Formats: sequence, structure tokens, C-alpha cells
Amino acid sequence: MLLRLFGATVGDNVLIRHRVRIHWPWKLVVGDNSWIGEEVWILNLEPVVIGSDVCISQGVLLCTGSHDRTSQTFEFDNAPIVVEDGAWIAARATVLRGSRIGHDSVIGATALVTGNVPARAVLRAPRAERSDLTVDRNQT
Repeated sequence: MLLRLFGATVGDNVLIRHRVRIHWPWKLVVGDNSWIGEEVWILNLEPVVIGSDVCISQGVLLCTGSHDRTSQTFEFDNAPIVVEDGAWIAARATVLRGSRIGHDSVIGATALVTGNVPARAVLRAPRAERSDLTVDRNQT
């Protein structure tokens, strides 16, 4: 209810957990039956649209802001973010400005999104590989 008082558009049956940070509520739209987990940060200098039946897991960052690093005055280079219906953004993923997450897509834990993700896609973060080095326990 508080978000609505500050201009956010929030659908029915939306669950927003504790410790969620939303920079500008009036630039936020959340569809019906969506869930936003603990410690999500929505840095919405530009509009963020979250569709219906979306899950934004714990610790996710949605960041619409950036800067033009070639500018002498370090000007803003912002763009909106859209998360379409049925998408799931898993824990600690980051979605940057100008990104669109297609419907029913899955963004894996800790993944970094910097553009468009097609519908029903699964995007995983690179994972650390086990080293080929072996330890000779007789030498330790």
C-alpha cells in the first residue's frame, strides 16, 4: 500500500519481502501475482516494469542507471528495464539498463544481463571450474 501512495503501480496478490529498496516508486510497475524477495534493490532512475507471475529472487539488482564514461562530465546513460510475464530472476543476479527479460525466461543465480533475453530462454552465469592442478599430499 505504501508503494502505491508514492505512485507505484502494483497488481493484485503481489508479495514484496522485507529489506527491498526501490529508488523511485512512481517509476515502478508490478503485475499481478509477482514476488520480490529479500534484499532486492530496484535502482529505477528510469521505469522498471515487472510483469505478472514473475519471481525476483533474493539479492537481485535491477539497475536502470549508468554513466557515459567517455563524457568529460560523466553524464547519465540510463534506460528502462522490462521483465515480462512468467520470468524468474534467481538469487543475486544483476539486470542492467536497457535490458528486457522475455516471458517465461529464467535468469540463473549471479548471472549478469546486459541486453535482451528471448522468451523461454535460460541464462546461466559462468561457473568456476575446478582447477586441473592436483596437490601431492606427500609434499605438504
